Amino acid sequence: MGITTIAGLVIAALGVIGGFTIEGGGIGSLINIPGFMIVVVGTLGATTMSFPMSLVMSIPTSYIRVLKGSGGVAPPEMAERLVAMADKARREGLLSLEEETQQVGDDFAKKGLTLMIDGTDPEALKAIMEIEIDGAAERVAAQAQVFAAGSGFAPTLGVLGAVLGLIHVLGGLGGDVAELGKGIATAFVATFYGVGMANVILLPTAMKLKAIAAEEALTRQMILEGILSIQAGDNPRIVREKLQSFLPPHERAKEDAEGEAPGAERAAA
Repeated sequence: MGITTIAGLVIAALGVIGGFTIEGGGIGSLINIPGFMIVVVGTLGATTMSFPMSLVMSIPTSYIRVLKGSGGVAPPEMAERLVAMADKARREGLLSLEEETQQVGDDFAKKGLTLMIDGTDPEALKAIMEIEIDGAAERVAAQAQVFAAGSGFAPTLGVLGAVLGLIHVLGGLGGDVAELGKGIATAFVATFYGVGMANVILLPTAMKLKAIAAEEALTRQMILEGILSIQAGDNPRIVREKLQSFLPPHERAKEDAEGEAPGAERAAA
């Protein structure tokens, strides 16, 4: 996911700046420090007024998360690990998974497996982990809302910057016409900043955060289903069929092409 974010930013920048250059515009004419301050600082101020400080402080980490993608163990790899654990648990018992649990590489899976090994009742385990899933989704949704709100403030602040620039320019009417035209063009740069920041950075970031949250929630549902199946003592082949239902078709095909998941062949034997 992180690759698509960076690629999208590059493509959008090339499209906007490239089109402007082809029309004969100069990159230097898009640089305007006062307009930048009005739009960026003004948008940050309006956003800060709209949300609790905890959410405002999460803006940098949320954007870094969007640039990096969802992270964690890939769902197909996690599915294979859970199938292997199901096979080992049937042969050696749940306590045999203690060492593997510490090396699983996913905090959510580690928590669920630890609860399972500790003998937590299946219904209680499911309730605890579903609360974890819902809580994580709500936190990301709140972070996405911050960027969505900013995408609404930025264009308005851009118009405000253009109005302030025009006030300054029109206050000097009677001078050189060329300078007047240059001043008007500079005033509209603030609008460019506002609309560009809203539609190229802020709104896409909000949408990407929602996509990451949906992907992570589905992966965690898969992990939870795998843990409950292991706890119930299901056959590894059945566990694999359950977990594959959470994977996109192309990832299932890849897994099938590479053969049975670790542990499935042993279970069949």
